[in-house]
Amino acid sequence: MSPFGCWGLPAALLALFCCPGSREGFEIRMYPEQLLVEPGGSKLVNCSTSCAQPEAGGLETALTKSLLQSGPQWNQYLVSNISQDTVIYCYFTCFGDQKLKSLDVSVFYPPKQVLLKLQPAWVAAGRPFTVECHVPAVKPLESLTLTLLHGKEALCNKTFTGEKNGTRGATVTHNGTAHREDSRHNFSCHAHLDLRSRGGSILHGVSEPQMLKVYEPRPDNQMVVIISVVSVLLFLFVTSILLCFVLGQHWRQRRMGAYGVQDA
Repeated sequence: MSPFGCWGLPAALLALFCCPGSREGFEIRMYPEQLLVEPGGSKLVNCSTSCAQPEAGGLETALTKSLLQSGPQWNQYLVSNISQDTVIYCYFTCFGDQKLKSLDVSVFYPPKQVLLKLQPAWVAAGRPFTVECHVPAVKPLESLTLTLLHGKEALCNKTFTGEKNGTRGATVTHNGTAHREDSRHNFSCHAHLDLRSRGGSILHGVSEPQMLKVYEPRPDNQMVVIISVVSVLLFLFVTSILLCFVLGQHWRQRRMGAYGVQDA
């Protein structure tokens, strides 16, 4: 007869339900599931397990961490001084079986500065000009969209999909021809950093508006001088011809008058 007697089956069932980790797997959960932070920032990270009585648990990372609170099946940490993209790991050991769960940490640089430049700021109608928009430090670059606007009209729209170049910034340019009506509306640049795929939101940045000053082109000074000189020379030439003609006629009349006196 079993040493447990009539209590053998209930005791076995109680052991099975109280110690599920010894018979089947357990899970590890981390919150948040994605970690997005500005450089130098800090975030709370929770690690938990479905194991009823874990033997050990913790957080593995090269970052600075502090254990804030803990319970039988969970730990809460403060991870700080985050300066670059990395991965942190939560682990638990349940009845000799150890499991890990990873959490991707992404560092982002919001578009705090959006710089707009018109080259040149003063331009003659019909002449070319360039609008340039530059965001000096932004990350992740593949999530950035820059839009150049003239009033409410979009002149240029660029998304930097697939481009990864750290935090050196992004630039977009638009080449145009000046018209008098261009001075009626401001030029501006809008930056959109879409972090929704990383657990964040859409961050916006806008440049200071700028006005393009358009003026009517003036005649070239050298051309004016040439036209003036040519006009004066032409006037002198025509005047000299007319003077020669008048003097010739006058001389001819005097000569004809002298011949008439001799004949008489």
